[in-house]
Amino acid sequence: MSLAVGIDLGTSNSVVSYFDGDKVQTIADKEGRTIHPSVVAYGYGNTTVVGYRAKQQMSYAPENTISSAKRLIGQHFDSPEIQRIRKLTSWGIVKGIHNDARIRVQGQIYTPQEVSAHVLIHLKKTAEEALHKPVNQAVITVPAYFNDQQRQATRDAAEIAGLECLRILNEPTAAALAYGHQNKTTQHIAVFDLGGGTFDISILRIKDGFYEVLSTAGDTFLGGDDFDWAITEELIRQVKQHHGLDISKRYVAQAKLRKAAEEAKITLSTEPTAQLAIPSLTRNKNGEMIHFQHTLNRRDFRALATPLIDRCIEVVSKAIQEAQLSTLQVENCLLVGGMTRTPLIREAVEKFFGRTPISSLNPDEVVSVGAAIQAYNLQHQNNETVLLDVTPQSLGVATQGGFISTIITKNTSIPVEQSQIFTTTRDNQTEVRIKVYQGESGKTKENTFLGDFVLKDIRPALRGEIEVRVTFQIDADGILQVSAKNEETGSAVSMYIEEANKLSQSEKNNLKETVYEESS
Repeated sequence: MSLAVGIDLGTSNSVVSYFDGDKVQTIADKEGRTIHPSVVAYGYGNTTVVGYRAKQQMSYAPENTISSAKRLIGQHFDSPEIQRIRKLTSWGIVKGIHNDARIRVQGQIYTPQEVSAHVLIHLKKTAEEALHKPVNQAVITVPAYFNDQQRQATRDAAEIAGLECLRILNEPTAAALAYGHQNKTTQHIAVFDLGGGTFDISILRIKDGFYEVLSTAGDTFLGGDDFDWAITEELIRQVKQHHGLDISKRYVAQAKLRKAAEEAKITLSTEPTAQLAIPSLTRNKNGEMIHFQHTLNRRDFRALATPLIDRCIEVVSKAIQEAQLSTLQVENCLLVGGMTRTPLIREAVEKFFGRTPISSLNPDEVVSVGAAIQAYNLQHQNNETVLLDVTPQSLGVATQGGFISTIITKNTSIPVEQSQIFTTTRDNQTEVRIKVYQGESGKTKENTFLGDFVLKDIRPALRGEIEVRVTFQIDADGILQVSAKNEETGSAVSMYIEEANKLSQSEKNNLKETVYEESS
């Protein structure tokens, strides 16, 4: 039997762990490092390097080095978030054939799934070298607030990488599983997960191996990257103020500043000030080399970070309300993600909950540890642990006038199946188009469009005479299937909503071959 591992496929960094039924091993590379940068660098001839070697290339070849590809996965090209990211990256973001966001490097177009597959292959090989056995299965974690298309795209990345994805598991739920594995007491916990690119908060009840998610909330465009960019933008202002030069379009110089910003952020977690020194940043208008120096203190960082922290706390407050609990009823708060090492974050969490958050578990590794435990449970059919997760956003269909009829409400436990009866809206209507949306607004234009399909061959009749049953099914991975049934004839049509934007099987097969050639 091949081994099954747990993978935290992160925006900035990724981690792979293995559980043998007795102890969990977070897997290190040959240099002893357990944290693997989610960075892919493309060289000449489409060769790739991944991880630390790729991250080193960011400062001198940023246009060929892809980081934070997870922020693009499963996203529509024309979404406001993608358009904002386009202005910040040194590599290109273009529209794909499914209106998906794709990556352009050296004139070549890559899907985010393909880039993520390179990271997964790197983790797979690292695990095989450490465990001395083939690794062909994995539980892969995603942000709790990922929508259906993002979850399916993550599955596609695993398939391209040659991994059977046993389960797509929400990151906060995985962290709670790792925590509960060591702490058997009955309790309510909050999992505050601030990673490199996303933020999630989940409220859970843990009792006797039963993990019930009561509510979840999040922001898929709020993470460590945004704190880095806040510092970077301040450094760009400093360069302009002291040297009269706008370097916002000088990508190599900007990459150097961003690297310095990330290092300063880390330094300020333990020191009151951070000294930034970048020799040979770039040349000024006269061709003279600029040697940049700047001091950043915690007060400066607080001013830059406070708007982002306030966004986090606003989401936390919403999750507590939706769980119908008070902060006093939440016994513990578990911190997850490297950003939670930042004192400002810890202070804000402690102030909100009125107690010191748990810091005994490694915030970088705890998600992959939980995923590894679940991989073992699934592979060995261990039924002693039960995970009851929820759908993070409401799901419904469009109705007349641009409104939404909700079929599955936010924070409904999954897996789940729910139906509603609709009728024709016009006389002699012979087909019905089912348009599926995700979000909390009652209006279609304020929600995320997931996809649509058509139920045909309806008997012509007066409006309202023909009934159509629309059924939503969400599986344990949080992936949605929608069906529509003509109640008069019994004819039905269904589809996985992701099929509107997902890669075809032939695309995945071709990418699988290409990715392994690039990685070899």
